[in-house]
Amino acid sequence: MRPTPDRVRETLFNWLGQDLTGRRCLDLFAGSGALGMEAASRGAAEVVMVERNRAVLRVLQDNIKKLSLPNIALRSEDGLEFAARCQGQFDVIFLDPPFQSDYLPRLLPLLAGKLTQDGVVYVESGTAFEPEAGWQVIRRDRAGAVHYQLLKYEAE
Repeated sequence: MRPTPDRVRETLFNWLGQDLTGRRCLDLFAGSGALGMEAASRGAAEVVMVERNRAVLRVLQDNIKKLSLPNIALRSEDGLEFAARCQGQFDVIFLDPPFQSDYLPRLLPLLAGKLTQDGVVYVESGTAFEPEAGWQVIRRDRAGAVHYQLLKYEAE
């Protein structure tokens, strides 16, 4: 597990705006839960956090309970599988899969239809990542080995 660095998380929430009131968020590879819990604490109406590692899931459950974050729903499954079958739409999707995986190019086509009209996808990766056609990079930066960007889907 590799949590999003504090500096990167601060920049991300500056990009998103400090207040996420009423927004619906999806954290596909929750890991430490930092992104999803931050969104929940900033007023998101609902945060769906997906994590397949059962030990990590138990820690997330404990932390959510301790922090009294009733707007978080946990799902115990693989992020790619969840994205393929999920029917809902989200305003913000956090996408921070394991750096050594091949998930990013496989996930983006699945996520285009899961975004609200003004929805965005946050992507974090270990190398520079160029999204496929249809995705517009709104913001992009790098902190050490972490490359991160905010994407919007522009239907053709």
